[in-house]
Amino acid sequence: MLAPQPAPEGNYPTARNGEPLLGNANYPAISYGAFRTTERTEANVPSVAELKEDLRLMEAMGIKVLRTYNTQGFSDTANLLIAIDELMAEDENFEMYVMLGIWIDALNSWTSNPIDPTQNNPANYAEVAKAIEMVNAYPEIIKVLAVGNEAMVHWAPYHVTPTIILEHVNILREKRDNGEIPANVWITSSDNFASWAGQGDYNHPDLAKLVEAVDYISLHSYPFHDTHYANAFWLVPEEEQSLTTIEKVDAAMLRAKQHLLSQVKLVQDYLAGLGVNKQIHIGETGWASETNVMYGDEGSKAADEYKQEAFFDLMRAWSQEFGASLFFFQAFDEPWKGAADNPGDSEKHFGLIDINDNAKYVIWDLVDAGAFNGITRAGLNIVKSQGGVEQNVLDSVLAPNAKPVVDQPSDADQFIVLDSTLLKSRVC
Repeated sequence: MLAPQPAPEGNYPTARNGEPLLGNANYPAISYGAFRTTERTEANVPSVAELKEDLRLMEAMGIKVLRTYNTQGFSDTANLLIAIDELMAEDENFEMYVMLGIWIDALNSWTSNPIDPTQNNPANYAEVAKAIEMVNAYPEIIKVLAVGNEAMVHWAPYHVTPTIILEHVNILREKRDNGEIPANVWITSSDNFASWAGQGDYNHPDLAKLVEAVDYISLHSYPFHDTHYANAFWLVPEEEQSLTTIEKVDAAMLRAKQHLLSQVKLVQDYLAGLGVNKQIHIGETGWASETNVMYGDEGSKAADEYKQEAFFDLMRAWSQEFGASLFFFQAFDEPWKGAADNPGDSEKHFGLIDINDNAKYVIWDLVDAGAFNGITRAGLNIVKSQGGVEQNVLDSVLAPNAKPVVDQPSDADQFIVLDSTLLKSRVC
């Protein structure tokens, strides 16, 4: 069982009505990437007008807090802040806040030279400097500064040690202490649960110092990915194997929720061992609606719109009850993500709205309610995916694979073989 979420203390981010922003069910959050093209280049950065389209659509979804990923490299974040500022000036009822991501990576990342996770990419300092400039220019919009995106987790090729993240967190804390950035902006790092749980190789000497330095823990968890990489929770147990496909899926999605909560518990336990009682918010989680690779029908059978909707609803309900903000990944599909030569890569299909402006099953209710009436994206109205036919959604659902049933050895004289499979890798 999780420990209760502690209340915010001291200066903390607030909405314009004075309420705490994080963990407030009236201020739902989402991760936002702006690119609509198959390549992420400066030439393809959406215009302020295009970003206003997205903002109006997210407003119609009820979203009030956005998470971004970088301050420079491309002008998308700068344009987004302009777009929000202009909409707030045009419409006194428009309200949108930003968790500003500060991209951090290791020395020699994205080059052919050996990557050194103990050293900064020099661009990190420019990222932080730009964040300081932005938060001072838009203090009513930017409420959180997040140093790094999955920058400590070891599977990230660009990862750095907690020492690097701590350095930049302390730079920002010093600025705040000296009144050089707003007093009520919170500072964190947004990373995979493993980076925050302090187990095994992650038990770095500076991790405890980082936990002390941040204002809260921004935790990432992806049960979707774990349906492939750590799938014990996902496989259908023997006692459920006679259920219908939908019943199997519904049960599996409950297990996916519990899988995420077990990862939150690991982080809570690490904090408790340090004597630290800080809020944990979900900086990123999500569920892809489509794939043709390892999460599809020849893999874990995790990706479809029905499961995305189920996961979204389960996690939103939990986060509101627990008192955590949950930045669902993500608002819109981004076709530049994942493998460039595979339009079916799952990384391209985490959005609630696809690249053709179809609202996925998870937000069909908003289409029915007319939430998107009068709002277009690239000149197109938002319509339901799958032709708006629910049976099409249900027909695409695949049950997770069955958990192998392991029986005791038998000494019977005769056996009846009911089925057999030759593994593809077997050489005969």
